[in-house]
Amino acid sequence: MLLCMGTIFFLSHQPGDTLNLPIFPGADKLVHMIVYGVLSCSVIFSFSPEVRKQRRGMVLTAAILVPLLFGLSDEYHQSFVAGRSAEFLDLVADGAGGLMVGLAWLLKR
Repeated sequence: MLLCMGTIFFLSHQPGDTLNLPIFPGADKLVHMIVYGVLSCSVIFSFSPEVRKQRRGMVLTAAILVPLLFGLSDEYHQSFVAGRSAEFLDLVADGAGGLMVGLAWLLKR
């Protein structure tokens, strides 16, 4: 989970002019959903199998809130990086990625 967060932080700290922009509109939102979905998955599996089985609601809450709150802090962080900006729709995509993975995990049985 920390490795995933560190990677996101490192990538979001790159100046805007060093990024290869996506080739189709909205691709960056898709990337946000995937990356924060991976973060959500890492949150889920940071809990022991016993906790995941016995405290599913708590694990689901963490799987949604951790990526959302980290996304919020990351958008704030990007507002200080040259050529980058904080975008509400990026935060929505971050939360959507966490929500989709969290719900998929919950419904997998």
